Amino acid sequence: MSRGFVKESDQEEPIVIPPRAALPEHETNYVTPYGKEMLEKEKNTLEKQRADLDIEDDTERRRELSMIDGKLKLLMDRLTTAQVIEPASQNQNEVRFGAKVNFKMNGNIQEFQIVGVDEANVKEKKIAFISPLAKSMTSKKVEDKFDFKLGEETRALEILEINY
Repeated sequence: MSRGFVKESDQEEPIVIPPRAALPEHETNYVTPYGKEMLEKEKNTLEKQRADLDIEDDTERRRELSMIDGKLKLLMDRLTTAQVIEPASQNQNEVRFGAKVNFKMNGNIQEFQIVGVDEANVKEKKIAFISPLAKSMTSKKVEDKFDFKLGEETRALEILEINY
């Protein structure tokens, strides 16, 4: 049918489903036990939203279901590939996945925990294991000093404390 015979009101905007945190292709989806729990809670919330959906307008209902189903699909992809790493099982003497690391960067003391990509949140002092900072710290020990290249800038780092 010619586009001239289609009412504008019949045209639906495509549903845009926000992507999940980036995980490079062929990278293992490591998660902490807390990260796995967060993903499961998110799944339960989305499933409840889907079951409790109370929209009478067919178009709006279809759009909302598409959004929830799209989010669930992305989430299920993450859940099925999640590999839980128990931080306590890591080598306690060096920086590994799940470690809380106190470090000095350019004279300033900071702390971050190295976590999975879906759990990462700078406000909560959690960085993804695939981040440049986490990668530069991995395998380092207390008192190790090294340079961290951040763009054109190089910053001096020292590992002060490692906790799991």
